[in-house]
Amino acid sequence: MEIIPSSRFRGTLKYIRAFVFISLILAILFTVAIGGFIAFAKFEGAPPLAVPQTTIFYADDGTKIGESDNGQKRYWVGLDEISPYVIEATVAVEDRKFFEHHGFDVKRIAAALIADMKAMAKVQGASTITQQYARNLFLSHDKTWTRKLQEALYTIRLETNYSKKEILEGYLNTIYYGHGAYGIEAAANYYFGKTAKQLTLSEASMLAGIPKGPFYYSPFINEKRAKERQKAVLLSMVQSGYISKKEAEKAYQAPLVYSRHHEVIKRQIAPYFQDVVKHVLRTKLGLDERTIEMGGLRVYTSLDPKMQAIAEQQIRDTIDPNSAIQAALVAMDPHTGEVKALIGGRDYEKSPFNRAVQAERQPGSTFKPFLYYAAIKHGFTPSTQMRSELTTFTFDDGKSTYTPHNYNNYYANDTITLAQAIALSDNVFAVKTHLFIGEEQLVHTAKKLGITSKLKAVPSLALGTSPVKVIDMVNAYSILANNGKKVEPVFIKKVVNHKGEIIYEYKKNNEQVLDPDAAYVTTQLMTGMFDPKLNDYTTVTGQTILKEITRHYAGKSGTTETDSWMIGYAPQLVAGVWTGYDRAETIDKVAEKQYAKKIWVQFMEKSLQGKPAKTFKPTKGVVGVYINPDNGKLATKACPVKRLTYYIAGTEPTEYCTDHLHKKKKKKTHKEEENKNWFEKWFNWF
Repeated sequence: MEIIPSSRFRGTLKYIRAFVFISLILAILFTVAIGGFIAFAKFEGAPPLAVPQTTIFYADDGTKIGESDNGQKRYWVGLDEISPYVIEATVAVEDRKFFEHHGFDVKRIAAALIADMKAMAKVQGASTITQQYARNLFLSHDKTWTRKLQEALYTIRLETNYSKKEILEGYLNTIYYGHGAYGIEAAANYYFGKTAKQLTLSEASMLAGIPKGPFYYSPFINEKRAKERQKAVLLSMVQSGYISKKEAEKAYQAPLVYSRHHEVIKRQIAPYFQDVVKHVLRTKLGLDERTIEMGGLRVYTSLDPKMQAIAEQQIRDTIDPNSAIQAALVAMDPHTGEVKALIGGRDYEKSPFNRAVQAERQPGSTFKPFLYYAAIKHGFTPSTQMRSELTTFTFDDGKSTYTPHNYNNYYANDTITLAQAIALSDNVFAVKTHLFIGEEQLVHTAKKLGITSKLKAVPSLALGTSPVKVIDMVNAYSILANNGKKVEPVFIKKVVNHKGEIIYEYKKNNEQVLDPDAAYVTTQLMTGMFDPKLNDYTTVTGQTILKEITRHYAGKSGTTETDSWMIGYAPQLVAGVWTGYDRAETIDKVAEKQYAKKIWVQFMEKSLQGKPAKTFKPTKGVVGVYINPDNGKLATKACPVKRLTYYIAGTEPTEYCTDHLHKKKKKKTHKEEENKNWFEKWFNWF
């Protein structure tokens, strides 16, 4: 009996045959593709086992200020000169199937894809040692399909033309271990002061964990994280069969003796500045550590080498070499925000902690210009008068009191003007102003000026009791100097990759964040600390450095028990100096209280030497009138002292001074002289 297949069966058979045929074609195409890749790899030949390219940093005049491998010797050692523990630890944690696959671990790639899909994010890596080596040789971490394809082709070329041992040797000699150490020999020397061959299991497992995140897993930066990573490496070695659990535990518990006497990099030009540049590359540009250190970048910075040298010299010349006091300095172009000089401490080799951008210290009276800008916006003028006398303020609905004190408890016990108050740094006037306009106004103004630290809206904020960063304060003064136009600290002007392509270029922001007229009036108020005309019986806070000044400046000094500040500017340059002890010790010596001012004035004078002595150009909405600085009224011919003072148009005084009309100046008695000399006593410490 003949069995005739049904039409349904014939259809199914047809589909099976088609599926087999298509699968066969795909298999053939895949085989041809693989063969093509291999043929291409053979045709291209063996790629050079190159070392990474150096990243170079340039100043704003085009001179080279540093390299990522400045002063470093790059070592290339054979596998037989590397501790077996290093090889085993590296293979175990980076690529367990290294000796089995042909450049790609298919199972690992599939597992990584599944893990990423479940997490809806990139959570698991699948790159083999060969792929990582290919990426290192290509010096590109762009997350593009073109780069991925190039990396794949390069991986095939490596696997086709080199043995596994040669690939592993190249990888271990070029991988980045942090702190400028490239290759296992340099890393062994840097971290432990020994050769790669001498490394113990404990040391090898620590080093093998670093390349995953050289900055994150460095034991010199965070030893706790580094130890956790070491444990993961040792566990991988156990799972790979290289060591036993007992050996892993013993290695983990073994004390590690680090060596800091084999520095790979010694930066000589602006090391604190270069650290900030690298931080910006990481955080703002999103570049990884390996790309920054060995990506062949050309980084064009804002640094002015001459100003940097002047800053360093002034700190050396001013501060007693036997003193433990620290210093920080930041100088900026107020119109562009470009940082021209930066010092984060007196000796980078002894302390790389950057006090210019990392430390937060009480700014004292240098915070007052922000207060008086806010006051001007709320109707105050340079002629606004209030009494300077010992005052206890009640706040928090009567629950709390606050009694600010002037230096040495000297008070005018009379009315003084706002212009005098800022020049003489009267604390009572400042707190009265702060409470009158509302405590939140100062916080709001400071935030608009770019202060990033937390600020407490309390009466004492007027006197600078909330800690802030030097970089933020100098940037805020730059905005005032720029008549309220927004600037931010600029360290990098342009970055070019190893192909010559511009991957970043700074674009200026012209946003107006402050009222330009109020900002200009504030600037003019800040010139008062250098002007003895403000009162015939007072000493302005800049009195001690007046003889060294040759041009127009606006500024403010500030002193607390533990901090000494001086921040000021000419139209072309803003600079701020902080001095103090790291542990917030009291500054007792009179000479040490003078350091900030002396460093500042010499830095400004020498940096601007040979440049035009410019004045601050008035904005359109202000008017200048001559007043009697003692009472803030319009000056007459009879007034012995007159000072040109600027006001927002419409707020200038209209009443003339009558104190000296039809009066002969009588000779003061000795007692009157004593009474009139209270500010002299107050400020002779400056």
